[in-house]
Amino acid sequence: MRRGDQLSIGGQVFVVSDMVSLAQGAKRLEFTGGESFTMRPTTVLWATRRVSPRLRRGGRG
Repeated sequence: MRRGDQLSIGGQVFVVSDMVSLAQGAKRLEFTGGESFTMRPTTVLWATRRVSPRLRRGGRG
């Protein structure tokens, strides 16, 4: 996960604004709306990015 990733939880879309490392490999995702979500190493998620990571920044890819 990284900033700008969109995460759908219970049919509602959240946009990641920050991610904080916690104990035992957990991560807390902070969302643009002020919500947060704790993700453990065994959590399974489907996420999308607004821009394809295959495209080069600043040029044609």
